[in-house]
Amino acid sequence: MFSREGSVDLLTMEDTHSVSTLIDSTTSKIHQLQKAFAELEGHRAVTLNLKWKELEEHFHGLEKSLKRRFHELEGQEKEFETKTVEAQRMLQKRQAAVVAKEEAQLETLQEKRDAAVYAITNAREKQRKVSTEESSCITDDGQGGSPTVEEKPPDVMVSDSNLEEVTSPENGSIEVMSYPQLLSFCEQMDSEGLHKFISDNRKNLAAIREEIPLAFRAAANPALFVLESLEDFYRLEGPAIDVKKDSSLLGIRRTCIMLMECLSILLANPEMVSASDIITEEVKDMAETIAEEWKPKLDALDMDASNGNSLEAHAFLQLLATFRIASGFDEEELFRLIPMVSRRRQTADLCRSLGLTERMPGVIEVLVNSGRQIDAVNLAFAFELTEQFSPVPLLKSYLKEARKASSPVKPGNASPTAQNEMNDRELTALKAVIKSIEEHKLEEQYPVDPLQSRILQLEKAKADKKRVTEAAKPQPKRPRANGVGYGPRVTNVVAEKTFYPRVADNRYPQYVYDRQFVYPGPADNHCPPLLGSTTYNMPPAHGNYFATGYQYQPAYLH
Repeated sequence: MFSREGSVDLLTMEDTHSVSTLIDSTTSKIHQLQKAFAELEGHRAVTLNLKWKELEEHFHGLEKSLKRRFHELEGQEKEFETKTVEAQRMLQKRQAAVVAKEEAQLETLQEKRDAAVYAITNAREKQRKVSTEESSCITDDGQGGSPTVEEKPPDVMVSDSNLEEVTSPENGSIEVMSYPQLLSFCEQMDSEGLHKFISDNRKNLAAIREEIPLAFRAAANPALFVLESLEDFYRLEGPAIDVKKDSSLLGIRRTCIMLMECLSILLANPEMVSASDIITEEVKDMAETIAEEWKPKLDALDMDASNGNSLEAHAFLQLLATFRIASGFDEEELFRLIPMVSRRRQTADLCRSLGLTERMPGVIEVLVNSGRQIDAVNLAFAFELTEQFSPVPLLKSYLKEARKASSPVKPGNASPTAQNEMNDRELTALKAVIKSIEEHKLEEQYPVDPLQSRILQLEKAKADKKRVTEAAKPQPKRPRANGVGYGPRVTNVVAEKTFYPRVADNRYPQYVYDRQFVYPGPADNHCPPLLGSTTYNMPPAHGNYFATGYQYQPAYLH
């Protein structure tokens, strides 16, 4: 088969040849016309010699004109072909130059990588030599005490010197761990130490989470180890504790869920372990006992209050899925819990593990009816139910309800604070809708430009109101020239005590933590607003387990 360019060239050559043939046959056609004209003249009494000469000159003129035009076109065609060849040659040269430049850059990058690896290797060797020399110089003081070692800060856990090579018992392959402490906790079955280690290194949680399934293989009984780590899930809860605001309890619960997920990852890899050897009947019985203890505590949960982000319901469902004991519980009860975890990123996998795939249309219907259309859209895409639940109308319905809730009953009656809260709710809804559109690539069906324009309008109005409010506040008086103090001279001690706290309150506003989780959350994974980046002063005890935000990386965002 010919390419397109070859076909065009062939047609051009054929057309040129046919035109040339026709021009060459012009002379013979003229002679034939002359013969016919002579025969016609023989039948007439009046001579037509003068007229024939005129016709002959006319036709010869046309012939010359056609030949001249034809030669001009041939010359233009050859010039065009020459330019095309030159352009192709230049393009090939440029492509060769680009390829050569890329290869040179790759070689330079490889040289830098080799140099970096060489430098790291030398640094590790020097560190090992220094450590060996220091250990050889340490002597006992004669009182039976062991030599002390300087402790490093808890955040400084990953370095070249603490990389450890782990040999896989199954295939003998070498795997490098950045956190060898995990192996120690698993070998000793120290669940409390593992919890504390994760709490101290929450900034590196994504990397730790990737290595925990590998470390679990060092445990004598990984399943029993995970079950033991669940002991404090409800132990710290009491009547005087607000579960939603207690950072220590929230951190422990998130870690319990993460450990069960890591065990599921380990069990899902048959090349690493045999699931039947780890999840024995005895382990299942212990897991069922824990599930039966947790189940009554779920009865008090409210779907609207949990807002699709319930740690208690998530932990219960993850327990059933990880230890494969869902068949022993009522499917209707599990169905009731799914909307309570609809905002969690693991919801789709949990539903599949629990065998609830066929019930997902009902779950999505519940979410739509409760005003949580964004969660419904996410699950519709996860289970390929977008034909039954069209995402664009759901998103428009959600935004319409949010705007309706943000509009005062009577215009002009809302206070500035209430109006700001309404604008914030609409802003949050707009950002959540835009994020859903971008995640599911719905820009063609639902353009985001009008939504972004509305966001800019609301943010501008919010900034304008803030400037007006700040301008209306009384300005603090300037200090006196002698620097004694602010404002008029005050002799009453009581007056001083009431004056300075007022200034301090304006300068250092108190954070409010008693808010409910508002749906929808920020654009990142629809998380509640309290899962933000607010700085917390955490106590020195185990209460600094995780902040309320529990800074999970994107790979493990609750």
